[in-house]
Amino acid sequence: MRNAFIDSLCELAREREDIVLLCGDLGYSVLERFAEAFPDRYFNVGIAEQNMAGMAAGLAMAGKTVVTYSIANFAVVRCLEQIRNDICYHNGSVIVVSVGTGVAYGSQGYTHHGIEDMAFTRVLPNMTVVSPGDPAETRWAMRHLVERGGPSNLRLGRGGEPMVHAGGQLQAPFGDAIVMQAPGSQVTFLSTGAILPEVMNAAQALKAQGIDVGVLSMPVVAPLDVAAIEQAARTSSLLISAEEHLAEAGFGGAVAEVVASLRGPHARLVRAGIKRGMSKLVGDQNHIRALNGINSQGLFELALAELAPIEA
Repeated sequence: MRNAFIDSLCELAREREDIVLLCGDLGYSVLERFAEAFPDRYFNVGIAEQNMAGMAAGLAMAGKTVVTYSIANFAVVRCLEQIRNDICYHNGSVIVVSVGTGVAYGSQGYTHHGIEDMAFTRVLPNMTVVSPGDPAETRWAMRHLVERGGPSNLRLGRGGEPMVHAGGQLQAPFGDAIVMQAPGSQVTFLSTGAILPEVMNAAQALKAQGIDVGVLSMPVVAPLDVAAIEQAARTSSLLISAEEHLAEAGFGGAVAEVVASLRGPHARLVRAGIKRGMSKLVGDQNHIRALNGINSQGLFELALAELAPIEA
């Protein structure tokens, strides 16, 4: 995802002279392409993320489209007040790029786990929150976010995420859920972020068991595609939201808000994500995913277990 991001940013910067990139003293081996091509539009502000957000707000007020780049917690949590008051309140065109979301930096412990940032940013004024599922969704999101303007949070993996979309291209209206497999009568997964490949593998395993299963990729978390969730809730017996983030207030929380407002018969919702009390874990990303049941095997087993009483 990081390579897709920087490739897209360089392409957009060639088209638009207003784009400026700020980083918090990281991104080495990724951001050099932009720094070399546009040296007068690249600033390493050092390990001073609050200052970075303030600078971004000022540049946006001067007519620039600004991209800030750091690890998820440093890009968002450390400077949440500046993002809220200086950027969002003034509706500044600033894309806050959060790298290594979820437990991509799992071996470095809780200080580097990006498992609450989506909850914080999805409620901020004027804020668009995007959590792509693969490099194709990343490129698609970058162009739309630059063209839309205003504040946004783009949540990326650490690198090496597989391509899910055929051909590596994505043509879809911004904000709409992306139909990977049409909503199933038995279960539909609603996925956001880099967990998408795990969800797709779980869906294929369920399909092999004769389960009618659907998958919606929902990279745009705010504003949320409410209509797609409502349709899936009325089509399926079970909805499973999947994310590498705390489910209570993140994407799963947003989905729950929609489902709770529905009238008449609708699907039961189960939220899969990082469990409370698991934040002190230190280890490989795949290991932490497995412990939280958000790898393909865990999601497969969760769907079977939750379907059993519904269809008994």
